[in-house]
Amino acid sequence: MMAGIAHSDIVKVPKVLLHDHLDGGLRPATIVELAAAAGHELPETDPARLGDWFVAAADSGSLERYLETFAHTVAVMQTEEGLHRVARECALDLAADGVVYAEVRYAPEQHLERGLTLNQVVEAVHAGFREGCAEAAAQGTPIRIGTLVTAMRHAARSQEIAELAVRFRDAGVVGFDIAGAEAGFPPTRHLDAFEYLQRENFHFTIHAGEAFGLPSIWEAIQWCGADRLGHGVRLIDDITAVPTGPSSVTATGGTEAAPPVLGRLAAYVRDKRIPLELCPSSNVQTGAADSIAGHPIKLLHDLRFRVTVNTDNRLMSGTSMSREMSLLAEAFGWGWAELQWLTINAMKSAFIPYDERLALINEVIKPAYAKLLA
Repeated sequence: MMAGIAHSDIVKVPKVLLHDHLDGGLRPATIVELAAAAGHELPETDPARLGDWFVAAADSGSLERYLETFAHTVAVMQTEEGLHRVARECALDLAADGVVYAEVRYAPEQHLERGLTLNQVVEAVHAGFREGCAEAAAQGTPIRIGTLVTAMRHAARSQEIAELAVRFRDAGVVGFDIAGAEAGFPPTRHLDAFEYLQRENFHFTIHAGEAFGLPSIWEAIQWCGADRLGHGVRLIDDITAVPTGPSSVTATGGTEAAPPVLGRLAAYVRDKRIPLELCPSSNVQTGAADSIAGHPIKLLHDLRFRVTVNTDNRLMSGTSMSREMSLLAEAFGWGWAELQWLTINAMKSAFIPYDERLALINEVIKPAYAKLLA
C-alpha cells in the first residue's frame, strides 16, 4: 500500500464512527441462529455463504435493492433477546476494530412485529450495548457508544420517534435520524419532528444526498436544520471543475490550475462546517460513486469540507472502519496525517458534550497518532 500503512496497523489506531446501522452490522452466524429460532427462512444457512450473499445482493448499484437486504436482519431483531445480542456483539466487533467512539443508529419502529413496545426496543438495545462495552473494556479495548434513534422517511411516525429519542436522551440516545429511500420522501415531510427536536435542543442528522441530489441536501439543512448530513456525497454536484489550463503564476514562476468553484449550497456547507458522514464502500454499492478511487471524498478532503469516513452497513458492505481507511489510503496515498484528520473531524462532530469530545481527542486520539507521526 502507498504511504506504507498496513491494514493491521490501521486496526490498532483509535477510530471514530458516526454512521453505522445496527441492523446492517450483524454477524452472519448470529443471523443463522436467530433465524432458526424465529422460523425465518434465509437465502443461505451457512454463515460464510450468507455473508457473501448479503454483499452480493447489496452490490447492485441501487439504493432500493440495497435496502431490501434488511428484511432478513430486521426479521431476527424482533425480541428483547435478539436485540440485546445484536447490540452486544456490535459493541465487541467495533471495539476489536479499534473504534473508541461510535454512534450506532436503528429504527425502533421496525422491531415491533412480535409485540415489543418502542420503549422495550430502546431498553433492550441499550442493555446490549452496556454489556458489550463493559466486556470490551475488560478486554483492553474500551469503546463508548451513543445511539441515534431513527424514523423511517416513508412512514408517518417521525414525531413519535422524535419524542422517544428525547425521552431517552439521558439514557444513551444522543441523536435522531431519518432513513430509507430518499426519492419521493423528502425530509420536509417530517418537518414537525425536526422543529420539535430543535425546541428540545436535541441533535439530529438526516440521510440526504445519497440516492437523491442537491434538493435533498438543501431541504435537510435549510428547511429542517440538520446538524450533520448522512452521506451528503451528492454535494459534489454543486462543485464545478475549472477547465484545464493555467490560471495563475506561482512564486517560483510556474503555473497552477484554478481550484474548483463551489456553488452556493456547497459553499454554505463548507463555511458552516456541516459534517459529511461519507461511507465510501456503501456509496459505491448504491451507485452514489463509481469507485473508491473516483469517490468525491478526495476532492472534499482537498477542499477542506468537514469530511468523516464511516461504514454505513458493515454486513452488506463486508467492511469495517479499518477496511474503509485502508481503501482510502491505498486509493489516494493517504498517510497517518490524513487518517488522523478524518478521525478528529468525526470526534468533533459527535453528538456528545463538547468537553467529552475534547477529552477523547486530547487523551486518546492525538497521543496515539503522535507516536506514528513522530
